[in-house]
Amino acid sequence: MNHSKQTVQTQQNTIASTLFQAESWKNAFIKLLPQHVIKNPVMAIVWLGTLITLVSTILGQSSLVFGLLVTLILFVTVLFANYAEAVAEAKGRGQASSLRQARQNLTARRIHSKDDMDGVQISAAELNMHDLIEVRAGELIPADGEIIQGFATINEAAVTGESAPVLREAGTDKSGVIGGTKVLTDRIIVQVTAEAGNSFLDRMIALVEGSNRQKTPNEIALGILLTVMTVTFIIVVVSLPLIGHFLHIEISPILLVALLVCLIPTTIGGLLPAIGIAGMNRALKANVIAKSGKAVEVAGDIDVLLLDKTGTITYGDRQATAFYPLTGVTESELRQAAVLTSLADPTPEGKSVVALAKEQGERVAEPEQAEFIAFNASTRISGLNLADGHQVRKGAMDAILKFASQNLENHAELKARVEQIASKGATPLVVAKDQNLLGVIELSDVIKQGIKEKFARLREMGIKTVMVTGDNPLTAAAIAAEAGVDDYIAEAKPEDKLTCIRTEQNKGHLVAMVGDGTNDAPALAQADIGLAMNSGTQAAKEAGNMVDLDSDPTKLLSVVEIGKQQLITRGALTTFSLANDVSKYFAILPALFVAAIPQMHVLNVMQLGSSESAILSALIFNAIIIPLLIPIALRGVKFKPSTSTQLLRRNMLIYGVGGVLLPFIAIKAIDLLISPILAL
Repeated sequence: MNHSKQTVQTQQNTIASTLFQAESWKNAFIKLLPQHVIKNPVMAIVWLGTLITLVSTILGQSSLVFGLLVTLILFVTVLFANYAEAVAEAKGRGQASSLRQARQNLTARRIHSKDDMDGVQISAAELNMHDLIEVRAGELIPADGEIIQGFATINEAAVTGESAPVLREAGTDKSGVIGGTKVLTDRIIVQVTAEAGNSFLDRMIALVEGSNRQKTPNEIALGILLTVMTVTFIIVVVSLPLIGHFLHIEISPILLVALLVCLIPTTIGGLLPAIGIAGMNRALKANVIAKSGKAVEVAGDIDVLLLDKTGTITYGDRQATAFYPLTGVTESELRQAAVLTSLADPTPEGKSVVALAKEQGERVAEPEQAEFIAFNASTRISGLNLADGHQVRKGAMDAILKFASQNLENHAELKARVEQIASKGATPLVVAKDQNLLGVIELSDVIKQGIKEKFARLREMGIKTVMVTGDNPLTAAAIAAEAGVDDYIAEAKPEDKLTCIRTEQNKGHLVAMVGDGTNDAPALAQADIGLAMNSGTQAAKEAGNMVDLDSDPTKLLSVVEIGKQQLITRGALTTFSLANDVSKYFAILPALFVAAIPQMHVLNVMQLGSSESAILSALIFNAIIIPLLIPIALRGVKFKPSTSTQLLRRNMLIYGVGGVLLPFIAIKAIDLLISPILAL
């Protein structure tokens, strides 16, 4: 039974692969049309050269066999270059087809207010910005939006590929939802944040299909360089008949075209679009949506990485582990006050305080007519104001001291206890009632496994890591040392991230950061690379230039590697392509003039059989090297952490020296094969 299933699966994979190849070859031929080929100036020249050799052969300016062979080889060269781009695009379209399925035939229950229990059933395409929709368990979310009421577990497998459900809740940094995902439990009210046709899925589809792919600055610059080189060689080749006329040498247009094609950077010209598309696809494979190819490449150039401690370096589920009352305060008094401050605290930390107190036998009734004070990043305090006028607060030590109008110098015990907790990497929360300090709550968090090795890897790449945390300096220092980050910012407010980014940028650094909340949006927008979490708010996702579908803050480390791999791949293949031209020069040039100028024979270092075999061998190599390099262009050159000097040395030795030597060997081998055939 299993065998038959495997056989069917193998047959399906074979059929899919065959269809994939057929689609790629079909698109390769379509790209021969003028409106497509003109987008790649280098290959446009090769295609024009193909037509010139065909016309010249028909007009009898060369032997029929030789002329047709040159024409065929040139045609195959253009076709292979088109095929490289078509394969990269086809991979993207394959990813897009599954995304399209996620948004088909979506309907929505539009409501007028949060209290509207009925609503009107409409097509998802009719939804507008700010519309309210109700989604119940078992239904698909019809549009991108923010949950404004309720919470639910959601299956995002259609978008992220991850089958494990995720929790999304109103009023948190995990309130964002994507159209096409499925609500598994409960009922939520969502406010639409994207117009029809401009949803997250729509943008993903456009990006992966390549229809909305913007060329990166590096790609544009390289394209301009290749165009300038091509124009230069055109001028050189066009001038050769004039030189030949003075030397009484007549040069065939077919030979001139062959020389031009071998001298211009056809290899990198043919592979350049595929490299760009493949970079976007690699990012998507890592479940990261880059809003442009520029973002992928900039990620490869960053040298400062700004990371939140919670959820990035640590697991982020800090739990209360102990209560430490100060002298004169009973444990029960401290627990009572800690629970009161946490009753309305929705955070995991707040809930853990209540849970720990209950474990230790504390029972606290929720007070009536109390005013709850929610935690915010600016004050770093939460608590409540009781009806009898008492104020109970918990928070960071400096914030509580300010609240209680106390001076640290007068509280040596508190200072010692806070330092003791902080020194082991835990977070101390000080509790106060009115002007009286009661004690400290210990919150413990765990550093993620393998994070230290990742930071060491980044350091090898020359990237500085900065941890941002609201913790006090002692806790921050302990965690920074354990995690292996280069620097840290303690007691940080949201605006501190922005200040840090601007400071580093003013020093000439490129900065990347991760964020998910609305308060992260300014910093995400300011950073050179802003990686927003898919689970985060719409503001964060709009501000960032990348979105991580897995909502994994450590994903930025992978993004950096993808960016560097993109840059290295383009640099390596460019070096290889230009090095190839040196070898092809020694094959073609002697073949043009050796008959009229015997002294040119000294340049025939490869000792090729004849002028015709030399030209054909060089052209054949020029054609076949493109498909041979397609796997490298799509997969990318393997990346190893190293300095720029090491990368340059490796690039020149492997792709520079290799790019010169390989054509000599290959062209000679091809010449040995075809010379006997041409002699017939």
